[in-house]
Amino acid sequence: MIIPERLTGYSVFRNGVERLGTSNVELPNLESLTDTVSGAGIAGELDSPTIGHYGSMRTTLNFRTIENGMLKLAAPKNHALDFRGAQQVYDSASSEYKIAPVRVSVRGIPVTTTLGSLETNADTGSSIELECTYLMVMVDEIKQIEIDKYNYIAYIDGVDYLAAYRKSLGL
Repeated sequence: MIIPERLTGYSVFRNGVERLGTSNVELPNLESLTDTVSGAGIAGELDSPTIGHYGSMRTTLNFRTIENGMLKLAAPKNHALDFRGAQQVYDSASSEYKIAPVRVSVRGIPVTTTLGSLETNADTGSSIELECTYLMVMVDEIKQIEIDKYNYIAYIDGVDYLAAYRKSLGL
């Protein structure tokens, strides 16, 4: 049995090659768009998700200082970012620790640039928040999630939940 333990390190890359130095990243949440359903045959009401449709997905990169890589992300255009990490896992069958790669890729447009504050002997608390139009999560080099809002893709655990939508819409 593989027991995931922790992320032991990660790097951030812009456009696949330019390494950015961040102190931490807050990844987006997947929150389904919902509508309240009620009526005959339903005891009350429920919030029914629209399959494959998600609300705002935001990613925040928190920087320790004001730096060039951060300021490049403030440009009002779509940025492609890759977060590549190494996760420590314990393999109970072999009684060994192993490293499993994890990769999160986002494409997004900056919505908030926080320069932070200037204080002697302290970090600045600078950050960039991006509205994500695309998200892909790979664990152990296997694609687990791909959300592409502009191309009607909602792939989770081997199923593209928007494939029938694309066919119906002629996309």
